[in-house]
Amino acid sequence: MAAKKNNYRLGLLILILVLCLSFYLSRYIPQDLQGLQRSLAKFPLAVSAVLYVVLYVIITFFVFFSKDLFWFMGAFLFGPFLSAALICAAEVINAFILFNISRLLGRGYVENKLSGRYHKLDEKLGKINLFWLFVLRAAPLIPYRFLDLASGLTSLRFRRYLIAVVFGTPIKMFWIQYIIYSVGRSIFSDPKTLMEYFLSHKILLFLGFGYIILIIMAVIKMLKRE
Repeated sequence: MAAKKNNYRLGLLILILVLCLSFYLSRYIPQDLQGLQRSLAKFPLAVSAVLYVVLYVIITFFVFFSKDLFWFMGAFLFGPFLSAALICAAEVINAFILFNISRLLGRGYVENKLSGRYHKLDEKLGKINLFWLFVLRAAPLIPYRFLDLASGLTSLRFRRYLIAVVFGTPIKMFWIQYIIYSVGRSIFSDPKTLMEYFLSHKILLFLGFGYIILIIMAVIKMLKRE
């Protein structure tokens, strides 16, 4: 029993060290949006699309806060719809990797420490309704990396989580990619361009607010139920 507890602690420690190393490395790995875009543009569309997905998975794993770079690059290189589809494919792969790393290295420690009401909460999370998982996955303000890792620490089955990933991710990504593509590169030189775009497209502005409010209300309702 003591050896098993030590293995749980070791697994959690490795998980924490991997995350800390990723965060540390992200400060030193250059993020050249235009250079990477020019490199991918040299290849045929099919090849550049595959390379984009591969690079997305690898770089976003090691470099924190690099997904925005790929979202912008994808929108400019492939357009809003193809880029969103490629990002969704990459996020399915990311979800598989991060969920299972978290499950392998951290779940044992968490499960060993659960007791009383926390054990009941863990059981509820493991049986969480697919609709609520879908809501969390579609929420614009919840980072996928943390959602993948947190889900792996619970008793939630990966198959159930994967269904939410497959159906929830496109809702968020198609919306984001369409906005990025519509605003264009001017957002880098003048961030006010984004607000000006929404003000000139009031329907999108109202839909955006409505979408965020709906997600917040759904999450609050979910927390009350669970």
